[in-house]
Amino acid sequence: MGLLLCKWWMTLWLTAFHPFYASVTEISHNADKKELQVSCRIFADDLENTLKAQYKTTFDISRPANRKQVEDYIAAYLSQHLIITLDGKNVPLHFIGYKIEEDAVWSFLEAENVTTPKKVQVRNNVLYERHPTQTNMVHVLVGGERKSAKLDNPKDMAVMGF
Repeated sequence: MGLLLCKWWMTLWLTAFHPFYASVTEISHNADKKELQVSCRIFADDLENTLKAQYKTTFDISRPANRKQVEDYIAAYLSQHLIITLDGKNVPLHFIGYKIEEDAVWSFLEAENVTTPKKVQVRNNVLYERHPTQTNMVHVLVGGERKSAKLDNPKDMAVMGF
């Protein structure tokens, strides 16, 4: 009985006191393929709860009954909350898919026919509507040069020159 109570208390504590709200977005320009490759890591529970609220539905992001529908939710959400502009032009990102790794969802996006940018602007307000303390880290790699920005809600814009 004591072990069960301990597990219950631990689960309740972890659920009630989420330690922090953060995401990490990696943006990499592949000059040889003329591609922009984007990966976005978001805590699975935070993303799932946000999508459920936005689309007024229920699902399990780790084991969805309809994976295509969940992919559509993620793709639509990211298209609204992660906007990349290269040298003053918005870049349409194509959602490739997602995978679950430990407690996170890794989403993968790409853009084709992208020349090497001199200026990268990223608007990232992922989960801002649900978490006032959300932090979104953005890492951009162009021509072997890596630059990073920390976006604390409500700040949602980073501009980097290469």
